[in-house]
Amino acid sequence: MFLLFLFSLFALSLAAKHTTPPSGALVVAKSGGKYSKIQDAVNALSSTSTSEQTIFIQSGTYDEQVYIRALKGPLTIMGYTEDSTLYTKNTVTITHGLSQANTAGGNDMTATVRAWTTNLKMYNINMVNTYGKGSQALALSAEATNQGYYACQLKGYQDTLLTNTGTQLYSKCFIEGVTDFIFGQHASTWFEQCDIRVLAANLGYITASGRDSESDTSYFVVNNSTVAAKVGNTVPDGAFYLGRPWRNYARVVFQSTSLSKVINGAGWKVWGTDTPNTDHVLFGEYKNIGDGSKGTRASFATKLSSPVNVETVLGKGWASAKYVDQEFVKNL
Repeated sequence: MFLLFLFSLFALSLAAKHTTPPSGALVVAKSGGKYSKIQDAVNALSSTSTSEQTIFIQSGTYDEQVYIRALKGPLTIMGYTEDSTLYTKNTVTITHGLSQANTAGGNDMTATVRAWTTNLKMYNINMVNTYGKGSQALALSAEATNQGYYACQLKGYQDTLLTNTGTQLYSKCFIEGVTDFIFGQHASTWFEQCDIRVLAANLGYITASGRDSESDTSYFVVNNSTVAAKVGNTVPDGAFYLGRPWRNYARVVFQSTSLSKVINGAGWKVWGTDTPNTDHVLFGEYKNIGDGSKGTRASFATKLSSPVNVETVLGKGWASAKYVDQEFVKNL
């Protein structure tokens, strides 16, 4: 017992804390300070500097829509936390409730956070769209290449996460929703050790890939993750599908992932009766486990004989890219 106690203290001491703003960071704090709104700090960033810039956000709930414009250099956004490796320890939430029912301009304009800059790293931020059922309402619109999201929570109902362009990495994140809540057209996106949670519904779809040609490099890979009902939500067995093809060349793989009984035995679904969009899809699985990994999969699904390599999705030299945090991808 004493050794277990010592081990626990040792493990706690190793936890990476983000409790003190790095030197030179712009600090956002609800209880005073130079910036009380996140957007104000974003607006204060240099749009011409090629040096890395940092925004540090103190604990609190910030009700605002945040637009991160394109910058010349890298940007890191950090939320206050006692353990940066766990989204359960997050203390910073950005929340808003826009949807296509009450906002003009398409999906991106509904997002609580609109990220349009490259070489972006974001840590320990909860991004929430509170609109709920009835219309597209994004928590995050990730609209640029070379973006990494670490221990973040993305919460919504329909179209929670738009991962749309270039290469993107989500590690140890929490993503929830019901309808097409991980979607996009041109991004090559890797999800590592993420917890994907579905809300109470009789029918739902996790992914909606909009890849529309053979030459488009778009690829969604969910690796070493979990899929289940969110705690407190009653979901019928088989109510959800791993994905449906928004466009005819959709490409999505779940591998080495735990799938609970909320996943239908067919695994995958057509887009619609009149527009199935299954002619050229790759809907693949490799060594998944759990009740949701069982059953007779759809005729257009593929059982893979080997896993997709991260280099296939994020490209050669991905591990040394500025947006990649090595501490979050140790096992790749």
